[in-house]
This record gives sequence, C-alpha cells and structure tokens, in this order.
Amino acid sequence: MAVNWADRISAFSRSPSSFLSGTTSEAFLAELLRELRDDRASYSVKVLLLSPLCEYPALLCPSDSVGEETTLELMSVFAQCPPKSVQFRCHLLLALTSVLVCTSCVSSRSRASQDFVDLLLQISQDTSDLHSDGTLLSLRATACDCLRELEACSPGLLSQHIELLGGLRQQEAFRLHQAYAGLQTLVLRNAVYQLTQEAGAGAEQLKALLGGNTSVAWEADQDSGLKSNKDSAVLSSLILGPMGTVPTLQTGPDCKELRSVLSSLLEESYLLTPLCQAALLHKLIEVVAMVPGVPPAIFRAQLLRLLGTSKVCLLHTTLLMKCAFTDSLFSGEDEAFLLKRLVVLSQHPLLSTPEKLFYTDCILHFPENRPISCGDGDEALPVLLTPRLASALVPTVFNDSATMLARLNLLSLVYLEEGEGEEGEGEEGRGLAYLFEHLTSLLHIVENGGNREFVVTFFRAAFLFLLHFYHMERYANSLIEKLCQLYLHHTQLAPHLISLADHTQDKLSESNWAVGLLTALQRVITEAPLAQLTLQDLRWHLKVLARVAEEGKIPQHSTLKFLSSVTTPSASSLCVSSEWRLGNSILGVCRRLLVHPGLDPLLMPLADTLQHLACRYGDTDIQDHARLYYTLLTTLSREKLAGVLAQGSTEGGRQIKMRSLSCIMAEGEGLTSMLTIHQTEKAIFRVVEVSSEPRQETQTDKESDLNQNETDRCTDDANTALEAYRRQFNDPDFASEITLSYQLAHTEAPDSRFDQLFSIRLHFSLTDDHYEELSDISVPCLFRERPSPVVKLRLKPRQPYPTTLHASAIFTAQDGLSWHTVLPDIHVAFQQAFMPLPAPPAWERGRKLNLFEGLWDVFCSESGDCATSLFCCQLKEAVLISLVEKHLLPFLISDSSHKEEFKVLFFLPPQSHVLLKIRSEDDAVHFDIATDNWQLLPHISSYLLTIASSQGDTHS
Repeated sequence: MAVNWADRISAFSRSPSSFLSGTTSEAFLAELLRELRDDRASYSVKVLLLSPLCEYPALLCPSDSVGEETTLELMSVFAQCPPKSVQFRCHLLLALTSVLVCTSCVSSRSRASQDFVDLLLQISQDTSDLHSDGTLLSLRATACDCLRELEACSPGLLSQHIELLGGLRQQEAFRLHQAYAGLQTLVLRNAVYQLTQEAGAGAEQLKALLGGNTSVAWEADQDSGLKSNKDSAVLSSLILGPMGTVPTLQTGPDCKELRSVLSSLLEESYLLTPLCQAALLHKLIEVVAMVPGVPPAIFRAQLLRLLGTSKVCLLHTTLLMKCAFTDSLFSGEDEAFLLKRLVVLSQHPLLSTPEKLFYTDCILHFPENRPISCGDGDEALPVLLTPRLASALVPTVFNDSATMLARLNLLSLVYLEEGEGEEGEGEEGRGLAYLFEHLTSLLHIVENGGNREFVVTFFRAAFLFLLHFYHMERYANSLIEKLCQLYLHHTQLAPHLISLADHTQDKLSESNWAVGLLTALQRVITEAPLAQLTLQDLRWHLKVLARVAEEGKIPQHSTLKFLSSVTTPSASSLCVSSEWRLGNSILGVCRRLLVHPGLDPLLMPLADTLQHLACRYGDTDIQDHARLYYTLLTTLSREKLAGVLAQGSTEGGRQIKMRSLSCIMAEGEGLTSMLTIHQTEKAIFRVVEVSSEPRQETQTDKESDLNQNETDRCTDDANTALEAYRRQFNDPDFASEITLSYQLAHTEAPDSRFDQLFSIRLHFSLTDDHYEELSDISVPCLFRERPSPVVKLRLKPRQPYPTTLHASAIFTAQDGLSWHTVLPDIHVAFQQAFMPLPAPPAWERGRKLNLFEGLWDVFCSESGDCATSLFCCQLKEAVLISLVEKHLLPFLISDSSHKEEFKVLFFLPPQSHVLLKIRSEDDAVHFDIATDNWQLLPHISSYLLTIASSQGDTHS
C-alpha cells in the first residue's frame, strides 16, 4: 500500500508533537531515510521528504550520535544521486547543513562534519560547466551558502582554506563572485579573531593562515572547536568605538600578505550589491581594527565613494568605520561633510520616512573624531551641529508623527547645548520660543478636533518638551494653563493628561511640574459652573480627581466640596440616574481620600458624602461600598485606615499601590469578596455574528408619507426619480444606522463556575472615529445548556469604513460573585455597512432603475467627492451569475434574468452610495464603479476582489 507522503509531511509540519504522539522520532526518521534511498521514489517526493530535516532537525536528531548517523546516510544518498538531479542535490546539502549545525556535530568537529566540508569545497571548485549551460551553478551556489552557514555557526572551521577561497573568488569572474567574496571575508575575520585569542600568535601564524600552511596554523581539534563555538556570540560585531577596545594581534609592520588580501577585496567591492558591500566592509573594518600593523588608510580610496553614497546600508557602514578609526582615517573636513550630508538626507523629499528617521538617529549618535561625551550610547549631539545647521530640521505640523517627534527631540538638544534652556536667556532664546510655538500649534489642532493619532503625537511632544525644559518656569507654567483650557473643552482627553502627569513624575522625580498640572486641573474642575456640567464630563472629571487625590501635597477640600455638590440632588441632577459606573467613580475618589496624608481636616465632609451615598444613591452595590467606607472612616484611626486600604504609599506623595477590598479585614473576607468585582483570567464567553443579511432601518415612517400619485410621478424619467429621492434623502429627520445581530456563546474551555451567568452588562469601546459611541447592552442571563441569547448592536457610522470594537462585560456568576471579563474584539467588515436602496416601498423596479441611472450620471459628471473606477477579473458566465446571486442579490436593481448587464446599488450610511455595472467582456468581467465618496474606492475594490476570489481564480 503506497504511503501518501504529501499528507504525512503536511501533518508533521502542522503539529510535530501531535504527529509524533502516534509514532517516535526515531521511527519517523528511519522511514524518511529508507524512502530517500528507494530508487522507485520520484525526486519531487524526495525533495518533500527532506523538509522535516530542514525545518526540525533537532527534533528528529535529538543527539549528536543520531545526527552523525543521519549525516552519513544523507551523504550516501548524495553520492548515489545522478548529477542531473540538481534540485534534489541542493536540498540534500541544505538538509545536511541543518542536521550538522543543530546537533553540534560541526562545533565538535566530528568526522562526518569534516567529510561534509570537504564535499562542499569539492563542489565549490567544480567549474566543469563554466562554459556550458551552467546547470551546476545552483549547486555551487548552494554549497557556498552552506559553507558560510557552517563558518558562521562554528567560527574558524574554514580558517585553513582562506587561500583556496581567495582563488575561487578570483577565478569566478561573475555569477558566484559575490558569494565567494562574502565567504572569504567571513572566514578571514573569524581566523584573525581566533589568532588574537591564541597566546603568542603573531605575524608568522597570520602568514601561515593566509598561505594555507596547515603545519604552522593551529590545529582544528575538538578543544579549539569548542572554544570557537563559545566565542561565536562575540563575533557578531567587534566594533566598540573609540572609547572601547577590541582584541588585537601584534604582528609588527610586516603584514604585506594581509594587506594584499584586503586590497584585493576592497578593489572588487564596487562589483557587489550595496547590501553585500556593506557586509564585506563591516568585516574588513573589524579585521583592520584587530591588526594594528595594517593602517586604516587602506580604506581611504573607498571613502570618496562611500561619503557620497545614497544607500542606507553603505552610509551606515561608513559611520561604523568612523566609529572604529575616528581621526586615523577621517579628517575634520570629512567629519563636517558627513554631518552635513546626514542633515540633508534627514529631510530629503525623495527618501522614505524610515530612511529619514534613520539619518536623524545617526546625527544623535554621530561618532565624532574627538568625542567629548563618554556615555554608553546615550543621545549626545556632535559639536559641529550648530543651531544654524540644525535649523533645516525644525519640526512643522506638516511632518508625520514620527518625524515630528524625532526633530523636536533633536532641536531640543541643540538649544540646550546652546544654553537656551537657562532662565533669562533674553533674545538668545528664539529657538526655544519656536519650539514652544510649535507645541502650541499642535495643541490648537487637537483643540479643533484632531484625530486620535494627532492627539497622541501632541502629548508625546509635550512630554519631550518637558523632558528637556521642565526647569523653564515660564514655558512650563504656560503649558499647564494651555492644557487646562484644552481639558475644559475636551474632557475625553483626561487619560492622556493623567498619563502625561504619571510619566513626567516618574521620569523627572526632581520636578514638581506634574503636581502643578494636577493642582491646576483640580482647580478648573471644581470652579466650573455645575449648570454646564454634563454626565459625560463628570465621568472624566472624577477620573482626574481620583488621580489628584493620590498626591499628598495637594489639598483636597475643593475636591470634597465638588463631590458633595454633584451627589446632592438640590445642587445637581447628575446622579439622579444612580448609574453603577458613575457611583463607582465617585467611590474611587473617596477611597483615595481615605488614605490621603491630610485626612484629618477632611474627616467630616468625607463622612457626610459617604453617608449620603449609603442612604440615597439608587444602586445597592454602591450603597454597600459607601457604607463600608463610612464604617472604616468612623471606627479606625488614621494609621490603621492607611494600613488597611493602602500599601506602599509614599510620604506626602503619590500612592504607588492600592490594595483591593479583599484585603481589608480578615474576618470580613466573605462579605468583601461579595462586594468586589473580580477579574477573569480569560474570556468566559464571546460575541458571534449570527446574521449578515442586508439591513434597512431608515425612517420607515417617513416612507409612507409619499402617496402613490407622487410615487408614480417620480418615475417619468431619471431626473424626476432623482429629485423625489433627494427630497426624502435630505429630510432632516432621515437617519440611518447599521444593526448587527450577535449571539453570546460560552468559550470552548469549560469552567463550571460560569455555566450560568446573570445580569450581563456589555460595554463596547471604539478604536477609531468612524462610528458614534455605543451604548451598553444588558442581557438577563446566559446558560451553557440553553440556547444563546441574541443581542442587536446598533452602529451609527460617521464614515462607513471597517472598524474593530473592544468589548468587555460585567456579570454575576451563580455563586453571587460579580466578575469583569474582556471579550475578544469584534471586527466590523466593510460589507456589513451595505444597505439596499432606501427608496419608498411602493417604488417598482422601473422606478429604481431610473433612479440608478440618474445617480450614475450625477456621479460621473460631478467633481468633488464623486469618483468612478473599474475593477476587472476573469470569471466564467456561470460563475458570475452565481456570484451575483450569492453576494449581490439584495442590492440588485436590474432584473436578475437580464444576464447582459447587472446593476447593483449599495447604500452606506450615513450618506454614501456605491453603484456597480457588471458585464462580461471578451477578456474579463468588468465592474464599473461610481460613487459619491471617493474614499470608499479602496474598500469596494478589496471587497470585489474577495468575493471574486471565492468563486475561482481571479486576476484583477
């Protein structure tokens, strides 16, 4: 019975552990080797059989002895394989390399590994097809790659073959010249490094290595092999810069053989690709750094080309060269030119953003000839970077976020170096004033409705500015005032302000700026008129005040007065709803006040607030918590209260940790557990979409207002149909939303504690600005053994784009405990926003066709946001009809029996349309697209590609 190796290899690759549970690695390896030796198996199957050895060699060869035996078997297969099976032989070499490297046979210099190295060198020297069809070229290239991998994993393995590799490089005029050059350079670097580790090694040993004299070169025995393996991590990079050291080989001035090799490699380096040039130069820099007898001036001829290069990798190598040799190779003029070039490249309009950011970072870590700073990688500006030179990199609001922040950081350091970070700088502080004006411009953009990315960018920029200039009271205080005004107009920025205060306080422990910001926020919140306070603003205010209450240096009388005002019905109606989340936010502030260092003068007003919540707040859970806090406040001393509720609080400073209520009192642990909302370790249930049918929930009552006579008149022609549709569409009461049906379902991992859930409160948060905020949804219960409940999720789009919703839930388990769980994200696809034509029900197909043509003419003729496009794919006629019936039938305007051309109309709330004319041409199916919102074109093209691909091969 023939074995289906394709299925077996696929099953092994999917899950090796599961596959080997039905057999053993030894048995599976034996099967593979037996099949590889079978002459009846095709070479395509044999290539497939080698994939487990290439991908999981350590799993199939768990010991060095098994690896040794497997290597001998594979080399036997290689010897018996006919030369014409080049592809299989290449895969054999790769499999052999993987087995030897992963079983440490190479590092231990086993006999099999030495035989394999000899085989690879023999293949590399086989130039019999040099003037033929080149069939052996790929085999030689693979052998070269295998040699490089072996040398990289076991440095020094090929050190006795440097002269041979140099001859192969010179013999290969093209094709493999680059591969041989890279291999020779790697072997040379490793050999020189190992000589530096040999006691008494010098010029004679180096000359012997370069000349291939194995009698003088050190023996590649097992001990040296283990040593080279131990040092392999060190060989990743030896360039430590002018303040560091590298191991050196004292050879004296007699290094003509090494100079000859280096000169030959450098003269041919321009023939290589930029990436290979960079790798070669990097290793040669390390060689010269380790051999003081070779002057760095050997690179001088390459500098003219390298200083003017436009390749990132080569310029990076040039900087590494400068870091290694400084003024031994680079003159002052070279240094100034290189720095100016980095400044130019950091703003070059034809370069990508990552490239420009790289050049900016190179300026911050510029290797100077005579560095003043001796830090270990911290950002420090070069002396030659003057404000005038750096003025080309001033940040603007038109920069992308990353570029803006990088430039702001760079210019801040420049102005600090020039002394503009000192008080009383007078007219000399124009640069600092510009940076603050730039920060103010960003703030104004945020204030006028900047998107989420811009908001994050602004607060990061503010943090960078403070990081450098927090001691400038004039600017620091002005920033606090501007941030407070921003918060009053956009209270949803509270998390960003709290994060800014936290990070500033953590990073600048000697500064009181964060306390100043929090004090100012407390003042503007508590002094704002209550009549203008909304429920949403109150929620954000309470988050800020809870953070303010963590500061022992800030008096809290105004905070308590504010809490008393918002919880008293006679003063405010905000707490009338008795919402649990709002009450919990108020209790959060009270709890932090309980452990405040200045609690004594706050005792009476805080007790009054807690008593009012315990007696009059409409939520039982909030009442219980308030009653507990009131009991603790009135019965425990300040020291015991602080010990019970807080841990790790700093004297007069921010509370570092907060204890959960489960640690309040040992004797009340049961009650406390009931009052605490616990967090689940993983999701207990998930939200699954159960219906993706087209939805139409658009002013159904208004549709009936068009009487039949008017409906008939609307269909005289396209213009009248379009006018009637516009009257309905422009009605101010016309509103549309997307309704998605979801089903709650338990996760697959069973947990008996959560088989029955009660009083589930689903909360959804947006990840972008494409949709309006969603209201919470209440679900009575969810039982594992009963049918899952279905909930309706109503989305009001601002823009009908794809989005992702974060979801969480609070629920009560069957043991009475309350739990909070995070649900898997909900992904809303673009096609889920599709709705049929929102025309009156009385309209017949002919009337809708007239409207379709009217809209098509408008979208094709008007400018602005209107646009047309074409999507093509290859589908047979039967497949096209199936596609329309499966995906587009609810939106079809034309008669489905009319096969020559299909007309489809999507309505995407709130006010967008997408029209399609689908027809089969000789070469392909054409989807003509017209829309009144050009930004939808990428999404509609992606959707068409998806549904077309689901029907068969598609070329668009």
